[in-house]
Amino acid sequence: MDKLKLRSAIEAARVSIPEDERHAASARTRETLLEQPWVQMAGLVACYWSIGAEPATHGLVFALWKHGATVILPVLRDDNDLDWAVYDGPDTLAPGRFGIMEPVDTRRGVDAIRTAALVIVPALAVDRTTGVRLGRGGGSYDRALSRVGPNVPTVALLYEGELLEDVPAEAHDLPVRYAALPSGIVRIAAGRA
Repeated sequence: MDKLKLRSAIEAARVSIPEDERHAASARTRETLLEQPWVQMAGLVACYWSIGAEPATHGLVFALWKHGATVILPVLRDDNDLDWAVYDGPDTLAPGRFGIMEPVDTRRGVDAIRTAALVIVPALAVDRTTGVRLGRGGGSYDRALSRVGPNVPTVALLYEGELLEDVPAEAHDLPVRYAALPSGIVRIAAGRA
């Protein structure tokens, strides 16, 4: 299946999940992530503010922040690259491009992600063997992942059934090391840190 068809199929499947089930699945994923020592020890975490039917990150971002981590969230630039700014509580967000909530803090630049000890990214699917993630097609997160250090854990948040045997990949598609699902965290051996 090509990327466009796979994207459409997964987006349709996500929307068909009842909202209370999506909420419960996201809560299980959040709690499983927060139990991991490598998550608890991360001083600077790059995450994202979920939209629509994506696995919810609002509670995760808040919990990381409340537990003392510095959380940076993306700010979509005009060239579709990601700048980063510090989250300092729910009152420090405002709608950015496409209505996506972004921190109002000073922009830290596209390279701010280089200093993150943990990077959590959105994905529609992840290849269970290679760790390649299927995004929305803009390339923003592949560019961001290219700046992440080789030993930094990179995690894609998914629903059950989105860790697949085969995700179509192109040369610019970068893998993640972990897939976080409601049933647990899967380490992908081939995925880069």
